[in-house]
Amino acid sequence: MQMNWNRKSTHAETVRMPSVAGSFYPSSPDVLSAQVQGFIDYEGLKETRGELIGIIVPHAGYVYSGPVAGYAYKLLQEKEFDTVILIGLSHRYPVQGAAIYAHGSFRTPLGDIKIDEELTAQIMELNDKVIDLPAAHEQEHSLEVQLPFLQKSLQDFRIVPILLQDDSPENVSLLSQAIAQAIGDRPTLLVGSTDLCHYPEYKEAVKSDRVVVEAIQQFDTDYLRNQMDKYMQAHSYVPELHCMMCSTGAVYTAIEAAKQLGANRIEVVEAANSGDVPMGTGDRVVGYMAAAIYR
Repeated sequence: MQMNWNRKSTHAETVRMPSVAGSFYPSSPDVLSAQVQGFIDYEGLKETRGELIGIIVPHAGYVYSGPVAGYAYKLLQEKEFDTVILIGLSHRYPVQGAAIYAHGSFRTPLGDIKIDEELTAQIMELNDKVIDLPAAHEQEHSLEVQLPFLQKSLQDFRIVPILLQDDSPENVSLLSQAIAQAIGDRPTLLVGSTDLCHYPEYKEAVKSDRVVVEAIQQFDTDYLRNQMDKYMQAHSYVPELHCMMCSTGAVYTAIEAAKQLGANRIEVVEAANSGDVPMGTGDRVVGYMAAAIYR
């Protein structure tokens, strides 16, 4: 069946339609469901110590980053969350502060997911730099690719989609405070969406990603920021090393919001890169990481 991915809007509802179905992941519901379940089931469930507050996951095409994402989403099995707050990078649309999608639902080939409109309203009320900006979400993949994984991992949940570009300490602090205050004691999962290095050759990618993996486990965003800045300055000679983490603001915000909710530890459960999969090559590599945040 041919599916129409154009955005639909009426006075009664706003549905954000998929923009990367058929490219980043399959558009067929059956094929998509089987693929995502395969990623989640690939490894046995790791032992967890503490209450899961958030995850950090990649956002590339599934053939490249899906196996890594599966490690994080596996941790959601048998857990219940009323709401999932998705925080990602606006790759194309200019955003000051943060862009939230405040009303309606997001659609994937597996069905619709409703927006937690009460929570989006509270976040905007607590931080006037967060604005309802659906246009920023229209063609953005960083949050969309998380949705089929969530649909296969959880039931009866709503979402709060947030995009940002400004990773300054001030913007991160204001946004994380608003998120944590709005959540309160609700059963809520934080999802920070990011890929790691872009686009060195394989050996340099492994080195760069190792620095990020070791630094992020200190659970200190200032330390993580400084370690990445130092590495980039010292390795400016590395061809095509454009960045070590693309969605820094999303990761910093997820960590800082989790801390305000009582989290005290982050664990990286898997890291790999696009050169590790059969379709990948070793010349221009993107890194991926799956991590879990606990209290």
